[in-house]
Amino acid sequence: MAKILLIVLMLLTVACDRHATEDTSKIKALSATRAKAFNDGDANVIAMAFTDDGLLMAPGTESTTGREAVRVYYQGIFDHYKTFLESGYEDVKISGDLAYGVGFAKVKLVPHSGGDTLFSTAKYINILKRQPDGSWLTTYDIWNGNE
Repeated sequence: MAKILLIVLMLLTVACDRHATEDTSKIKALSATRAKAFNDGDANVIAMAFTDDGLLMAPGTESTTGREAVRVYYQGIFDHYKTFLESGYEDVKISGDLAYGVGFAKVKLVPHSGGDTLFSTAKYINILKRQPDGSWLTTYDIWNGNE
């Protein structure tokens, strides 16, 4: 009986580890999609990476809530700059249907109208929520500049 229980526990552990690895991969893929959209100047794709009531807490501005507010925020950047982003999660933790990712960002903004190119580095944290279809979306996004 003890051997059967041990085998069942081992199988459950392997299954849980596999699901955690799959979820971590999905979360990192969402981050990569957002980074590509930032580099492509596509505010719509970034907005769709948020839940309907997602909260964006960008530095130097009021918090905004909802996909449309997220889209407007990023479109304002893309209207003025050609954007370049290198970013990624350094840590991802999952607990049930919630997860967080802690990451870094290196940003270069080249003004469309000419002028000085802007550079910045930042650290960020995203809170994500598993959706009914198993995908993950950002529900909170906050970052701070390193400069």
